[in-house]
Amino acid sequence: MRKTAFLALIVLIFSLSLNAFTLGDLGEFKFEKANDNVYIMHGPEEEPSKKNEGFMNNPALIESQNGLIVIDPGGNYNVGKKVLAEIEKVSKKPIIAIFNTHKHGDHWFANKSIKEKYPDVPIYALTYMIEQVKDNAADTWYGILDRLTGNLEGTKPFTFPSQGVENRQTVVVDGQTFIMRHYAKGHTDTDILIEHVNSNTLFIGDNLITNRFGAFDESSSIVENIKLLEKIKNQEDGFKKYTLYVPGHGPSSGEISKTIDPFLNYLNIIVAGAKKAYENDIPSYEIKSEVHEELKAYHSWDAYEGQMGKHLMKAYSEIEMLDF
Repeated sequence: MRKTAFLALIVLIFSLSLNAFTLGDLGEFKFEKANDNVYIMHGPEEEPSKKNEGFMNNPALIESQNGLIVIDPGGNYNVGKKVLAEIEKVSKKPIIAIFNTHKHGDHWFANKSIKEKYPDVPIYALTYMIEQVKDNAADTWYGILDRLTGNLEGTKPFTFPSQGVENRQTVVVDGQTFIMRHYAKGHTDTDILIEHVNSNTLFIGDNLITNRFGAFDESSSIVENIKLLEKIKNQEDGFKKYTLYVPGHGPSSGEISKTIDPFLNYLNIIVAGAKKAYENDIPSYEIKSEVHEELKAYHSWDAYEGQMGKHLMKAYSEIEMLDF
């Protein structure tokens, strides 16, 4: 009898291993308990590619008494299926709500995988974000991710968020309280930061990224992103000390020095370099090598070579506009 039970256990473990969310030499990805009833799956810290199948964000899971709440389930239908399988390893409770932090498809295209199984699940996002993705932002990101990953099959038609929220709005789902925070510009103009009151967790979205770099598009502001991170760090404008800070990409932590500071310091160095170039009436590329030397701690971050110069140009243009 004992031998039979042991063999059954071995079969179960082997079965779970076969069904694990695995991305080649990038390893296995699963939800791990990060804070009270909060679980995070930390995605690969790199740009979207065929290798990572377009998965590189941090899906989050909050377990309530009667169900599960998901934040940013991932970047396509196929990834969403794998994320959903990992969710079901944490709990068999139904998914009762989804939150999307901003318009970029690498965070919300996987809505479709969850909605397929739970057709009545409400999906929350900033009202303006919903307008943007229904206009052209979804198609723009579909084109980007399809070109880079080749893994968008099944993602269309898009599953858009269905419930618009606004700045400072409180949303309660099965006893779990979430406070929305929106600023006109930061990583994009459609971001919500989500404070989960029950666990004292702050989900910052792509306003905070660690170990990799992404683009700042036309709707973003490096200067305003800095102001936002400083407000979080200094506990201003209603922010407080949180037990856990969750970035859109990169490791989560309860320590400011490990979460907020690295990206904030990077942005401050970029802006300082851009200001110096502007004040000396020289183009940003002429100061790039000097800024590069100041950014030695970031040379190993994914996409540094491709993004740093663009960030410097973006900061320069913002400083120029502020001068007018």
